[in-house]
Amino acid sequence: MKINGNEIRPGNVIRHKDSIWVAVKISHVKPGKGGAFAQVELKKATDGTKLNERFRSSETVERLRLDSKRYQFLYLDDNQAHFMDQETYEQIQISLNRLDDKSAFLQEGIELEIESYEDEPINIVFPENISLEVSETEPTVKGQTAASSYKPAQLENGLRVMVPPFIQVGEKIIINTNDLSYVKRSE
Repeated sequence: MKINGNEIRPGNVIRHKDSIWVAVKISHVKPGKGGAFAQVELKKATDGTKLNERFRSSETVERLRLDSKRYQFLYLDDNQAHFMDQETYEQIQISLNRLDDKSAFLQEGIELEIESYEDEPINIVFPENISLEVSETEPTVKGQTAASSYKPAQLENGLRVMVPPFIQVGEKIIINTNDLSYVKRSE
């Protein structure tokens, strides 16, 4: 399906320069001189190469339709993540460099959507929020009640995030997988 260059959104998969790319970040620019354009950071679906490209609203690109299927994460070995189809029990492997920093969210048994194009895995859709345990953080300072003050914390998967001062070691918290921000305490 053809779309205008200014209609590209994060997560869209497009065909550009004879390759398949995933749109990662987009900013719309309206310079004082000349027409507006979308500055798009693209990631190549096959090897993770990044590219910054400008698309004007007059340009068209081909947006690809992907097949989406539910998979369960099994385990990591070497440079591969192994997943199992929930219906057929077939297993597939995906290179870790395709996951970027999101590989830290792979927990045994987690269910994910894997999008593919012509039976080639292209994109892995993680849940928007995930629950993780705080393994290390600074103790609470008495009297530090300012709403805007946050402290660093390390999670069970090794990620470092900023959390409110009342969060303690051993607590489970919900993290947004898109921007690695604290959402709330886990029940």
